[in-house]
Amino acid sequence: QVQLVESGGGLVQAGGSLRLSCAASGRTFSIYAMGWFRQAPGKEREFVAAIRWSGGRTYYADSVKGRFTISRDNDKNTVYLQMNSLKPEDTADYYCAAAPSFRITIVVAGAYDYWGQGTQVTVSS
Repeated sequence: QVQLVESGGGLVQAGGSLRLSCAASGRTFSIYAMGWFRQAPGKEREFVAAIRWSGGRTYYADSVKGRFTISRDNDKNTVYLQMNSLKPEDTADYYCAAAPSFRITIVVAGAYDYWGQGTQVTVSS
């Protein structure tokens, strides 16, 4: 089992920045990839960014490319999501997820077995 705890959400004005953190505990040695997803009110959960733990290859949704950066700290078993130039449409609950074994694709929710509780991000206009 892997436990995930997100932090760093909050209220920010459009154009501002936030950094989300996701700390993993438990069987962290088994983690293959971690990702961030978000869900806005009345909408389906959508992919935001992901990173393969070994090698560090990253993936981004088109809507956040160039504004968001995903990174990892292997020693701390933590993944980060640096969000810059935030827009009101980025308002959502953000969820961290972990995949415990090899996945061909890590940009879909189905690739992940473990999920955090979510952290709320609100961007005011």
